[in-house]
Amino acid sequence: MTVNDILDILEAKPIAGKDGLNNEVKTACGSDMMSDVLAFAKTQCVLLTGLCNPQVIRTAEMMDIVAIIFVRGKMPDETMIGMADEMGLPIAVTHHRMFSSCGMLYEKGLTGGIIDG
Repeated sequence: MTVNDILDILEAKPIAGKDGLNNEVKTACGSDMMSDVLAFAKTQCVLLTGLCNPQVIRTAEMMDIVAIIFVRGKMPDETMIGMADEMGLPIAVTHHRMFSSCGMLYEKGLTGGIIDG
């Protein structure tokens, strides 16, 4: 699945990092707690979150996250958009809620993986 596929499924509007829309996505992580993302996100992951601050972009950079989808219509500010564009990180906005967004992606075959331990 690609970032473009995810945008189509979630009816999401791309905001930044449009050169990365063909990046492959293997897993998904839905969280508003970046500590959970740091602990549980897998490689080539799309992050779904309602947290809208620069820490989200920094976390994505550290964790090999290939795209961020802001749920519930949350709109990143210009600083976040600039950071994402500089990194080539696709970010997008959907009006779907977190639960619905995760379910829609799961229904199309995208999983979060199993927690190791």
